[in-house]
Amino acid sequence: ARSPRAIGRPGKGAYSGMHPQRLLAQVLRAIADRNNLNTADIDDVIMGCATQVKQQGACIARMSALDAGYDVNASGVTLDRFCGAGITSVNMAAASIVAGYEDLIVAGGVEMMSYTATLGHPGHIDSGNLHLRELHPMGNVGISADIIAKEEGFTRQDVDQFGFESQQRAANAIKNGYFSNSLIPIYREDGTLALDQEEYPRPQTTLASLADLKAPFGGMMDYPVEEGGTTTFGDLVNARWPGIELEHIHHAGNSSGIVDGSAALILASPEYAKANGLKPRARIVMTANAGGSPAHILNEPVPAAKKALKRAGMSVSDIDLFEVNEAFAVVVLKFMKDLGVDQSKVNVNGGAIAMGHPIGATGSMLIGTALDELERRNQSTALITMCAAGGMAPAVIIERV
Repeated sequence: ARSPRAIGRPGKGAYSGMHPQRLLAQVLRAIADRNNLNTADIDDVIMGCATQVKQQGACIARMSALDAGYDVNASGVTLDRFCGAGITSVNMAAASIVAGYEDLIVAGGVEMMSYTATLGHPGHIDSGNLHLRELHPMGNVGISADIIAKEEGFTRQDVDQFGFESQQRAANAIKNGYFSNSLIPIYREDGTLALDQEEYPRPQTTLASLADLKAPFGGMMDYPVEEGGTTTFGDLVNARWPGIELEHIHHAGNSSGIVDGSAALILASPEYAKANGLKPRARIVMTANAGGSPAHILNEPVPAAKKALKRAGMSVSDIDLFEVNEAFAVVVLKFMKDLGVDQSKVNVNGGAIAMGHPIGATGSMLIGTALDELERRNQSTALITMCAAGGMAPAVIIERV
């Protein structure tokens, strides 16, 4: 179950002003109700959330489960792997079940970017640790995307074309109801409907309109890393790539959108499922994590996918569908280039460029999207992966049961 994605701007999106726990609680309640779960049996609720502060802090997994009316026996834990948190929550749940430690877990993620945007300057990823900064100068993700594009030879036309196709694919999927199996409506405190469909997509997008957009990350080169600080993102880039000359090509039309959203999945041991009449839809075949250059930030989906495939004894040709988070167009373009994957198998219903990227929730959304599409196409296997800040990526391979 997942919420529709809402525009993540204060005062503009459908969820603006909603407490983050209330958003997640509605998804948790829906997935329990639609599967007739005895919530007293839930061993853990594992949720990803990348910005765990104030209303979105204090173990939002546990608080939201209580708010959703779950039995008090259902404990909760909240984790942070930046953008990869929503896959990692599922992978950790699977690992615990495979180990025999637990039998029933609800995993997923939540992020209300409209709320965290009200909290001011987010601070740099290294949290002001100057020793770490000297070892690993990590810049802005958009600048890193432009650096990778330069290194890989991708042009403004390449990334714009990908952004356009994401919008077209998402528009087709929405029109034909491909997401309806997982979407739940979200309501305000007064009971009125907040949102029952994706709010962010721009199906009217054209290649010409994308070509007119300005690439903003050049301006970020002069932006202070910390509020009131003198170190800029350009300083960090030059520390890693002295004298680099960049063409800035990523912009709002070929980068992931800022949105609010939440998602959840149920994972169970075969024994629990059989004993309680739960019909499995898929199994976790393999999971993996990869780390690499913190300065590049975005390059690890390829190593993560390779690791998962190798450990599963599979090859790229064994995978029917791929979901690779569209943090920036270059991430998916590099993935397809390096692994030789045809675009007809990748993000077939669009992605975060068209629909947005609610950071801690996106990975769980992608797993659900992949499974729904496997069923719709009567196909078998999917690989889901995404880049995460710090130069990381989780991956998971699922197979229909």
